[in-house]
Amino acid sequence: MTPEVYMNRCLELASKGGGYTAPNPMVGCVIVNEENKIIGEGYHQAYGGPHAEVNAIASVKDKTQLKNCTLYVNLEPCSHYGKTPPCANLIVEMGIPRVVVGMKDPHEKVAGKGIEILRRAGIEVKVGVKENACRELNKRFITFHEKQRPYIVLKWAQTVDGFIGQPGEKIKISHSETDVLVHQWRSEEQAILIGSHTAINDNPELTVRWVKGKNPIRLILNNNSPLPPNLKIWNNEAATYVIESSPNDSLQPFIQFCRTNHIISVLVEGGAYTLQNFIHAGLWDEARVITNTKLSLHTGVKAPTLHLAKSSQTISMSEDIIEIFHPEKL
Repeated sequence: MTPEVYMNRCLELASKGGGYTAPNPMVGCVIVNEENKIIGEGYHQAYGGPHAEVNAIASVKDKTQLKNCTLYVNLEPCSHYGKTPPCANLIVEMGIPRVVVGMKDPHEKVAGKGIEILRRAGIEVKVGVKENACRELNKRFITFHEKQRPYIVLKWAQTVDGFIGQPGEKIKISHSETDVLVHQWRSEEQAILIGSHTAINDNPELTVRWVKGKNPIRLILNNNSPLPPNLKIWNNEAATYVIESSPNDSLQPFIQFCRTNHIISVLVEGGAYTLQNFIHAGLWDEARVITNTKLSLHTGVKAPTLHLAKSSQTISMSEDIIEIFHPEKL
């Protein structure tokens, strides 16, 4: 089999850690013997736990085989002491002669140093197998370390005539089937954000209730609005943080908070003012727009307007159409 086949398996394994590894990346690893048979595999299951390489090596029953094997991993093995020891050192210690890496790690503490450790030890290292797919899987982690900000997903539901609600009134727009998908989206991001007006007017819980997964950290972007103590965001289902901002510099405190607290991805759910601020600032990587094709309001709060965006995917669910947008590159 080709290196691409084994790297696909690494990516498949890595994706099992989705929603649980942040702020670490999703990583999978397979170990292949001389007969092209996989004799060990593993993935990074949760933040703070053993890395993929450690789990894969531990799964090999006969460790003597490692001296004639090739290790495949979708992200460069780490070279620094964090929650766990460096994986690059472990690979050297186990005498594995060949390593195939999907992509270099953009983290400043790694950034090629893991590959250098391997090569200095005489290990044959190949880098860049299915690199685009590897980047796509860890786009949140990569955005955080390359752009110094979280990967930002905007989401809203609108009527067919372009409204997201009525002032001071909570209106159900998306279908219940779509709501389950939205909860899946929540479970995939490290944090979820709304503005203080949405917190007060809609009183959302912002948790994962209809799918299995981890509740995101709740962020409230607040512009001098007193938040009542009886809001659902204050329950014990997830951590909640209020980020104070000002009209002139409304998103910089949010970016700084995420940097300081290592939050690598955020789902922004509203309201319209908050969403439009992100759009105007060019601070977004995806927009997921749900349109109820059977519902019209004729008046109310206008839906945000995307600028320089292109649709890359359309999903139909009951009466709803979901479009996925990405910013156009200038």
